[in-house]
Amino acid sequence: MDRDTGSGGPSTPSGPTARLRRRKGSNEVPPEVETNGERLLFNDRNKYKSMLIRTYSTVWMIGGFVSIIYLGHLYIWAMVVVIQIFMAKELFNLLRKAHEDRQLPGFRLLNWHFFFTVMLFVYGRILSQRLVNTVTMDKFLYKLVGKLIKYHMVTCYFLYIAGFMWFILTLKKKMYKYQFSQYAWTHMILIVVFTQSAFTVANIFEGIFWFLLPASLIVINDIAAYIFGFFFGRTPLIKLSPKKTWEGFIGASFATMISAFVLANVLGQFQWLTCPRKDLSTGWLECDPGPLFKPEYFTVPQWFPEWFPWREISILPVQWHALCLGLFASIIAPFGGFFASGFKRAFKIKDFGDSIPGHGGITDRMDCQMVMAVFAYIYHQSFIVPQSLSIEMIMDQILMNLTFEEQRALYTKLGQIIMEKQFGES
Repeated sequence: MDRDTGSGGPSTPSGPTARLRRRKGSNEVPPEVETNGERLLFNDRNKYKSMLIRTYSTVWMIGGFVSIIYLGHLYIWAMVVVIQIFMAKELFNLLRKAHEDRQLPGFRLLNWHFFFTVMLFVYGRILSQRLVNTVTMDKFLYKLVGKLIKYHMVTCYFLYIAGFMWFILTLKKKMYKYQFSQYAWTHMILIVVFTQSAFTVANIFEGIFWFLLPASLIVINDIAAYIFGFFFGRTPLIKLSPKKTWEGFIGASFATMISAFVLANVLGQFQWLTCPRKDLSTGWLECDPGPLFKPEYFTVPQWFPEWFPWREISILPVQWHALCLGLFASIIAPFGGFFASGFKRAFKIKDFGDSIPGHGGITDRMDCQMVMAVFAYIYHQSFIVPQSLSIEMIMDQILMNLTFEEQRALYTKLGQIIMEKQFGES
């Protein structure tokens, strides 16, 4: 929802346009006028060409996305990492000054040192238990991974401290302000990029469904807002995005809510999408889908017309949850796009980058996704995941935090307790 092109409709020539026409003594309306750094379209003859370019890019993005979803969890995670790198590159370059950088050779490497240090920390925390589950059958790898996980936090800490010392040692007279502003900017980027990506990856391994549905709703809302705004947009929605219209916003909201309900039913039919991934393998998944993905049947009321083809309708309980996700994607998530629009105006730029024809940069595509990913994770943990401890959760903690000797001692102690209770009851 972050692009300003196409979400609005035609406007009447007034203000700067009318003044320009009177000054030139011409009845011809210029195709575009720049106001406060924003190019406003008036009878833009190129808008259909722009729409074709945007549509072409959207098609190949969706095609590539579907292919990666089919390949599975690890490939989706790899896609998230690639997106992160592009986002970081675009944001690092936003405040970069070539003249200052030439006086600070190697200074840009420091940004990437912090980036990959935080990446190691975040993904190490999220995927450590799944890595343990992957190597459980190999004793050597199991011990090695156990050591790596045990010292993971201290390793990341000293990598960060090394970067901190590197920064201090490279401080240069008359460059302090630029260097410290870059240091602060780097840390802000890391917070923005890794906050959303951490939640995104957690959603992926809880089940591709919980990643795919929220991400798809943002795409659907974006496309629907563009289409409704393109053909019906008349009333401006918000000053930060002059081309966003109420018609596009409302039309996209209805389309997103309907899509959420229908799409949840379609995606909920596939175990590949609904089963959580407990390790880092790529094999096929089979699991008990749970009550959320088991259909409930409702009889159609008798007052329904006879031509209605279904007398009984099946609904997955997860479809009701999908409506909550759709509501958020329609009303709240677009504010991520508005925030990005205001941010770009502050820096007087049109897009964060130009890596996607017709769409701008990767960051331009991910602003609403960042807001949605965090909400999807919080919603899943609050309303979907059982709040009580399960045997599986306890076993994960035992395998994660206890040595082999401690596990054997626990096994012996549990056996003694069970025997005492069994003889006590008899």
